[in-house]
Amino acid sequence: MKLLMAYLVLAVISQAQRSMLRSPQDVTQGREIYNRSCTMCHGLDGAVGDRAPALGAARRYLRNSEQDLFDAIKKGIPGTAMPPSPMPDGHIWKIVGFIRSLRATASDSFVRGDAASGEKIFWGKGGCGDCHTLGGKGGLLGPDLSNTGGERSLSYLRDSLTTPRPHIPQGYRPVTVTTSDGRTIEGIIRNENNFSAQMLGQDAKLHLLTRHEIREIVYAKQSLMPSDYDKRLSPAELQDLLAFLSRQARSKGSSRQRGENRKS
Repeated sequence: MKLLMAYLVLAVISQAQRSMLRSPQDVTQGREIYNRSCTMCHGLDGAVGDRAPALGAARRYLRNSEQDLFDAIKKGIPGTAMPPSPMPDGHIWKIVGFIRSLRATASDSFVRGDAASGEKIFWGKGGCGDCHTLGGKGGLLGPDLSNTGGERSLSYLRDSLTTPRPHIPQGYRPVTVTTSDGRTIEGIIRNENNFSAQMLGQDAKLHLLTRHEIREIVYAKQSLMPSDYDKRLSPAELQDLLAFLSRQARSKGSSRQRGENRKS
């Protein structure tokens, strides 16, 4: 009986420790503990260090679960330079929460805002659906956003809406083409080589042109994606749009996250 009670107590403690992984305050504390204790090998704020890899890079990891990360810190990793940690379990769980936050997609994150209002902004005032497809409807000039919350981090989504991109992604560069018979076609270049160009026009049609059919092609220096939504929208509207985008996820567990994300 005593053994059973001890097991139940340990289970309750473990669950309480893991609950901190979803607390913004504890994630912040985890970052502070990490930067004090782990940067001798790993880089500051999860970046690559002199002796160990980045813990928040955009790559696949062997240890992703909360327990795997906890065990790696607590017990070390045999055969590597990763030593066991003498830190209290509570501190280790907070570091785990911080590491998980570095790798979290938007659908894994707590996102304030009214998603229903954000959906209206997406299709209305924001004009996002004019270029982007979502759930099988919308425009074709921009990437499909049906799984953007499951693929991208919250900071990436926010930056996409508010910060100009230094480079235009391949396949989305705006161009204006003048054909040899005098027609003008505006859109984006999907593929091109020395002999032909595949262009998606603003008329939502795919234009296949050989080089002798093109009189002139002018490449735009800026993306079609607006980067001033922090000015087009009010702060509350922008937050609602982010809340809506964060819920666009096909990954497992997204339904749980939809329930956890709530209106502020």
